[in-house]
Amino acid sequence: IVGLNDSALRMRDEMNNKPDLGMRFAGFFDDRCSTRLQEDHPDEVLMGTISELIERTKSGEFDLIFIALPLKAQKRIAQILERCGDTTASVHLIPDFFTYNLLHARMGSVGEVQTISIYDTPIFGFNDFLKRSFDVVFSSLVLLLISIPMLFIAAAVKLTSPGPIIFKQVRYGLDGKRIFVWKFRSMSTMDNGDKVVQATKGDARITKVGAFIRKTSLDELPQFINVLQGRMSVVGPRPHAVAHNEEYRKLIPYYMLRHKVKPGITGWAQINGYRGETDTLDKMEGRVDYDLDYIRNWSLLMDIKIVFLTVFKGFIGSHVH
Repeated sequence: IVGLNDSALRMRDEMNNKPDLGMRFAGFFDDRCSTRLQEDHPDEVLMGTISELIERTKSGEFDLIFIALPLKAQKRIAQILERCGDTTASVHLIPDFFTYNLLHARMGSVGEVQTISIYDTPIFGFNDFLKRSFDVVFSSLVLLLISIPMLFIAAAVKLTSPGPIIFKQVRYGLDGKRIFVWKFRSMSTMDNGDKVVQATKGDARITKVGAFIRKTSLDELPQFINVLQGRMSVVGPRPHAVAHNEEYRKLIPYYMLRHKVKPGITGWAQINGYRGETDTLDKMEGRVDYDLDYIRNWSLLMDIKIVFLTVFKGFIGSHVH
């Protein structure tokens, strides 16, 4: 490995911890070891210089070279690549992207121009087809099963308090575009504008029926219709009030990257304890961290896992007000 830094150490650890990769770590090489590198990594030792690496590679000692220099060292990287071109070793570049908060990074191209995505969505092409198919099939089955219970809930909402049965809320959807999200009305008055007061324990605005359907998440059942419409997904980051988005996008880095996927009825954050009231910045940061982690690691199996865990532990919670 050329270079001795965090990227190099991570690569070394991957090789040592995963022998099934079929790679044996030999050592670190760099011309600029001296004092700075030794201070940063006092327990690590360089095997030699770049020249020594090239000579030993020519002799057949090494057949795979990883260059772990920072992107700002472009000139040095070009020189090393040129010298590696005089060997038969396979050469790979480890870009120091760990310094960025990557969101589904991958190689790509525009025509013949190679690119590396920094912020992108994993849900495109066939993955988009898979997720949309799951959404349509699952939400259709759920709506068939809950159609009669929804009628009873609608009647209870209408008969116990004045106002509409369904409340339409403005939320941010995919790519930050505004959408309408539906819920059974659970309050005597509802927020939907530039200022939002979150529901809290003992909130006087919550009706008796509303308290029950909020605690059991039954107020969110109409959102399965939003899923069929294509506005939402069964699984994804929960949509926040517009006012919250405008507030927290200024306070939490990468907050708006949550909207690289459709908002969901349930999500990775919710089954990990971030459900209901987010009355502190720390709670919202925790929720956003889980949302971004979901996007980075998305798979259809992950969606199924989240749905399964939601059914068994996510629908009813003491943190929901």
